[in-house]
Amino acid sequence: MSMIRDLRAVVRPSLRKSSAPYNTYNSYDATRDPSSSTAVVDCAVYRDGRRVKDVTGATGAVCLTPREAMRQVRDGGGFAWIGLHEPTEAEFAGIAAEFGLHPLAVEDAVHAHQRPKLERYDDTLFTVFKTIHYVEHAELTATSEVVETGEVMCFTGRDFVITVRHGGQGSLRNLRQRMEGEPELLERGPSAVLHAIADHVVDGYIAVADAVEIDIDQIEIDVFSPPTKGSTRGTETGRIYQLKREVLEFKRAVTPLLRPMQLLSERPMRLVDPDIQKYFRDVADHLARVQEQVIAFDELLNSILQANLAQATVAQNEDMRKITSWAAIVAVPTAVCGVYGMNFDHMPELHWKYGYPMVLTGIIGVCLAIHRTLKRNGWL
Repeated sequence: MSMIRDLRAVVRPSLRKSSAPYNTYNSYDATRDPSSSTAVVDCAVYRDGRRVKDVTGATGAVCLTPREAMRQVRDGGGFAWIGLHEPTEAEFAGIAAEFGLHPLAVEDAVHAHQRPKLERYDDTLFTVFKTIHYVEHAELTATSEVVETGEVMCFTGRDFVITVRHGGQGSLRNLRQRMEGEPELLERGPSAVLHAIADHVVDGYIAVADAVEIDIDQIEIDVFSPPTKGSTRGTETGRIYQLKREVLEFKRAVTPLLRPMQLLSERPMRLVDPDIQKYFRDVADHLARVQEQVIAFDELLNSILQANLAQATVAQNEDMRKITSWAAIVAVPTAVCGVYGMNFDHMPELHWKYGYPMVLTGIIGVCLAIHRTLKRNGWL
């Protein structure tokens, strides 16, 4: 019973002042409902691990507004989970004022293109996740898009979670539905939602890493397989370089997130339930494994690229040796014919009956001897 009381203490409503101390949106109308924004995807109140029933309109749109959700939380406890998709500054201004969000975090959430990070503003944690989606393709080309990135920003307070999503990927709808089916998780409060989002994002990294590994294996097979008829060595360079760029984008999403996950799993935080903190260690471990994979992918692609360039250089050297060999063979008749093509009356065997056949026989013999020598030495 004492643990249950402690867990509920995490999600108890906080009595905020009506005015946000960091609000810089002077144009915000306090009489205007902040949820009139069309960017709100879902808004719900969770109490004792279960979603408080809300009203939906005829079109299925959620009618519970962020302001109403916070009023329910302050009156009856629990926490609010508000999901937004690509809100504009004007759309997010009311919600930022209602929840007292720091303007620096609000600016990051609106404009996106942020580095994965974890920041604390008073009683709010601001976390940025990069979502990764694998783009299916029939064949990897020099212009193929392999990974597509998006962003999920998460504001975590004592009694609210606000998620802001950018990009066409990384929807949290299925995650919300799954958590609503596990009340024991939602009962742990906002930190349980933050963990679920982190775990969801990292699980996506693992799936993408497995798919990218298949592409790298295919590239490796193509580079080290014998060239087919009509193909030349070095033609895979564009594909390797494109895949390397996509892996680099993947790396930029994974590597910066490792430190925030370690902080959430190791450093005590008032906004993170101690029992939930243990689960962040598992997320950090999975993320570290993905990071090792991505680094290995980058190094392997470097090796494959170098091997491909080396093969191209060897192929060019072989071509040059063949050209040089045939040039040496052709030089013999060229030299002999050049000599006998000069207009002199007195030249050796010029008027001999068998001179012409003898010269042709000599030319052919010397050419065959040169060809045999070059063939034996591997030049032809």
